[in-house]
Amino acid sequence: MEPDARRAEILGAARGLFGARSYGTVSLADIAAEAGVTRALVSHYFGGKRQLYLEVVRQMMVVPASVSARLPPIGAEERVAICVDRWLEVVERNREMWLSAIGLEALGDDPEIDRIMLEADEIATDRILEAVMMTDVTDGRQKLRAMIRAHSGMLKAASREWLVRGTLGRGDLHVMLTRTVLHLVHTVFPALRDDRGHPRAPAPGPAQEREGPYPDS
Repeated sequence: MEPDARRAEILGAARGLFGARSYGTVSLADIAAEAGVTRALVSHYFGGKRQLYLEVVRQMMVVPASVSARLPPIGAEERVAICVDRWLEVVERNREMWLSAIGLEALGDDPEIDRIMLEADEIATDRILEAVMMTDVTDGRQKLRAMIRAHSGMLKAASREWLVRGTLGRGDLHVMLTRTVLHLVHTVFPALRDDRGHPRAPAPGPAQEREGPYPDS
């Protein structure tokens, strides 16, 4: 087997085991047995269990290039819908590992995991901007990217509603994620960009609320 194929096979075995069991109960020998290789070969490709685990988490959290690859030259809505469908397929196929990985983010006490999550958010943002054909936006670019990164938090919470609670179906999630992305980039982002530099009126205090705009003198 070619090295890339063998490496992918080991990662697949590790992804299944780490998703089904806790980190401490999985050994390199377990992963080697599941992949049908020797423990030495696992170590050769990945070093130790920690390095392999981090690679599994990274592979799970980073949106693969295939999600936004070869999108047809059609409207943004259709392109986003295709990307969301592809992403849902990846998550559904790796349900347990996905839930395990997003649970790690909630803990927030591992610098290496944190770096992977930050990298994943940036790559996911790139994929979305590619889908909506806004990769060349320069005016307000930081706000645009920040909004999309914030959207990823909702995406993870929504995936729990689907996979754990069963309150949303895959079709529900598809509609929700597609439309919220489009609303952010086509409605919210232009509003934020146009509102720059315009001071907001202070919220009325209790006296103003009681007396109205023209209190008696």
